Amino acid sequence: MTQLSEQEIIRREKLQELHNLGIDPYPAAEYPVNDTSVNIKTNYSEETKEQFQEVCLAGRVMSVRDMGKAAFAVIQDSVGRIQVYIRRDDICPGEDKSLYDVVFKKLLDISDFIGIKGYAFITKTGETSVHAREITILSKSLRPLPVVKAKEGEVFDEVTDPEFKYRQRYVDLVINPEVKEVFIKRTRIMQTIRDFYNNLGYLEVETPILQPIPGGATARPFITHHNALDMPLYLRIANELYLKRLIVGGFEGVYEFAKDFRNEGMDRTHNPEFTVMEMYAAYKDYEWMMRTTESLLEKIALTLHGTTVVQVGDKSIDFKAPFRRVSMYEAIQEHTGFDIAAMDEAQLRDVCKQLGIHVDAKFGKAKLIDEIFGEKCEGNYIQPTFITDYPVEMSPLTKKHRSKAGLVERFELMVNGKEIANAYSELNDPIDQRERFEEQVKLMERGDDEAMYIDYDFLRALEYGMPPTSGIGIGIDRLTMLMTNQPSIQDVLFFPQMKPEQQK
Repeated sequence: MTQLSEQEIIRREKLQELHNLGIDPYPAAEYPVNDTSVNIKTNYSEETKEQFQEVCLAGRVMSVRDMGKAAFAVIQDSVGRIQVYIRRDDICPGEDKSLYDVVFKKLLDISDFIGIKGYAFITKTGETSVHAREITILSKSLRPLPVVKAKEGEVFDEVTDPEFKYRQRYVDLVINPEVKEVFIKRTRIMQTIRDFYNNLGYLEVETPILQPIPGGATARPFITHHNALDMPLYLRIANELYLKRLIVGGFEGVYEFAKDFRNEGMDRTHNPEFTVMEMYAAYKDYEWMMRTTESLLEKIALTLHGTTVVQVGDKSIDFKAPFRRVSMYEAIQEHTGFDIAAMDEAQLRDVCKQLGIHVDAKFGKAKLIDEIFGEKCEGNYIQPTFITDYPVEMSPLTKKHRSKAGLVERFELMVNGKEIANAYSELNDPIDQRERFEEQVKLMERGDDEAMYIDYDFLRALEYGMPPTSGIGIGIDRLTMLMTNQPSIQDVLFFPQMKPEQQK
């Protein structure tokens, strides 16, 4: 049984009093909002006052200053806050003053939603406000908003607690309006990407989330069960193989904003459910994709900030194209002193041991190289840098390098020490692709639970012929972290994954 606080009990009593007065605290009828707080505060003046004689606003009550027969309240709508002047004789023109004396003064609480009809004006202190002619209760709140508390010189604000912020994002958005700006910018990032690819003539598409094979990446999947078909299904770890099927089908360029799911650890840059934008373009290669990606990120920075320089923590990151290019082997040699280009698995294990990198016995050559790069190199690339030309063992879906034996035409974009994008010249040789899948099966048999399955239908699609193609995946969550200067992936997700809440 839920135990109510004193404030929650009082609010429920007020709710009942509203019912007793014949007032519906949750009316169903449309409320005719015709303006916003920001528009009024931005555009009201003596010259424009005639346009603001019949304004209708709605929002949450954030504060009330009672002055007897009049009061000032602040309401917060979807875009900002504005002061409202409420005078008893204006909203209660007859003899019955109960709407003001009882409903407004005694039964209204902070965080209740109200509607205001009136006109805009400027107070003697110079603040643009709304003079109310009519108020309407639109929703009674039964739980008080958190407030800043002070004790023995220390200030406690419940909404700075990450546990509270992430679990009750709806409260965080009310108390900390600046949080909303992060998510508005996230939407602008995605819209900029859409506009960019649409202008290239590419088509936004959708591919399955429930898949019979978890393909397109090396990751541990989430598994579910389809009762009607009596078969296991996997939540998508990547949408790559389905998008490339569409290139086989004749589309010149396709892209998708996809929710992907990987049954892995959680930290400041990983959430088991995350958003990726993947794009595939026929008749292109990874060199074209690097140039295109530079242009895209430069455009995003300019759209959001009006400059290519973005502040991330104490670092100034410049997204002005072109970006630096460094090969995978060059990066490892630069930061470890080891030239691993010709090393076999045993030699790589020895390098890991000398570098103090713990590796699992089931790791193959690709995983060993990945561990070395991740531990010793990745964090050094703060300014946008393309890490290029990966070993073939690390990239089972990538075309072999046209001039460098043992490598593939792949790049990852590193910014602020983290991978933001991953791209290839796509492997379109069905014989080579089958052999790469079979190598993945051998890794799976060794115990690698992130190795790829063989997707026979995808192989069949390649056998019909796929043109030369380049593809890229961009992590929207991490890109948003960069562009909005947020330190954690949880800060750019409305509802990040969390452990079940302990019920009191």
